[in-house]
Amino acid sequence: MADRAPDPPGQTAAGVPVGDVLAGATVVVIDDDEINVVLLEGVLRQAGVGTVRRVTDPAFAVQTCLELHPDLVVLDLHMPGVDGLAVLEALRLELPQDAFVPVVVVTGDGRSKARDEALAAGAKDFVTKPFDPTEVVLRARNLIETRALYDRIHRQSAALRVELEERNASDARARAEHDRRRRRVEDALSGSTVTMAFQPIVDLATDAVVGVEALARFAGPPHRPPDEWFAEAAAVGLGTDLELAAVRAALAAVDRFPHEIFMSVNVSPATTVSPELAALVADAPAHRVVVELTEHHRIDCYDALLGALDRLRAHGARIAVDDAGAGHAGLQHILRLHPEVLKLDMALTRGIDADPARRALATALVHFAEDIDSVIVAEGVETIEELDVLRSLAVRCAQGYLLGLPGAAPEVSAPAREPGRRGG
Repeated sequence: MADRAPDPPGQTAAGVPVGDVLAGATVVVIDDDEINVVLLEGVLRQAGVGTVRRVTDPAFAVQTCLELHPDLVVLDLHMPGVDGLAVLEALRLELPQDAFVPVVVVTGDGRSKARDEALAAGAKDFVTKPFDPTEVVLRARNLIETRALYDRIHRQSAALRVELEERNASDARARAEHDRRRRRVEDALSGSTVTMAFQPIVDLATDAVVGVEALARFAGPPHRPPDEWFAEAAAVGLGTDLELAAVRAALAAVDRFPHEIFMSVNVSPATTVSPELAALVADAPAHRVVVELTEHHRIDCYDALLGALDRLRAHGARIAVDDAGAGHAGLQHILRLHPEVLKLDMALTRGIDADPARRALATALVHFAEDIDSVIVAEGVETIEELDVLRSLAVRCAQGYLLGLPGAAPEVSAPAREPGRRGG
């Protein structure tokens, strides 16, 4: 007998490429005919299938599949005791609902009825004996690749489900935290948590108290700085409500001070444009109210803000801009708002006696304020040396721990003149 020519490199005798998905595959061959099982095993192994398990007793077919989790089952249709249709039905009942184990029926029964019954019972393909090895291998490959694709999609879907569950859980925690924070702010709004402290503002030429800045304080838990309360309120959509509550509490106390004393209240631009603020100012002695804009973020709509400021001024209120010299309140911002009062930021005031650069910037701001007909109020004064330098620079007014601590009712005296009142 002449020797058979060797297979082309990378191919089997059936002409199918070796390796790839077949190498890692497990195939169970179920047939009561030992010769058929050996033949099919040889074809599949030569094609590159990594693991082939023989089952010649159909009674053990289902248990073997459950143990091995095969990538493909090659099943004979007519077997004694338990036929192929019974095996298919048992697999359907025993395998998890989301499992996918493709079955190709290889049988000598070529009737269309046999094919239809096999496919209806769950088989994915049907091959009649005698079979062509190339055809069997190609069909096996297609089903194994389909199984591999199914497994990959199944894993991806499982990972997506886990990710979605984690995201939903995270969203639920975030909603619960949001609701908890909102309830905390609502409790502050509905109770007596918001109180006010007042820090004196002093005219440096006369040493007289000319005004007070109203500073919110919060009595309820958690005990934390006021700016954290306002930040939380803004985060849960109640920033304006809490600011208005503070303004309302502050203006309710304005009559406790001599009529010459003005009161500065802090609001963000979002609160400034609210009709509620204009109504509060209109109901107060507005000529004694300074609306101090405290905003460290970009203002997107100056037209709305300028219109709101005009309405406040029409009632008699004055406007102050906070943090001048700190980089937050830029010169262009100040020019557009044209405030009656410029608050010199404490970052510029602190240590001004020992820092020529701070003194130079403060001097420039004093001249700038004079040119736009505004008054400088220096914040955060804590030492005599700082106060002396501010006086030497002709800073008009100041506030800070050196000049008076915030309190429920700080001692004040009548001023010699009122800062920020244009034309007076």
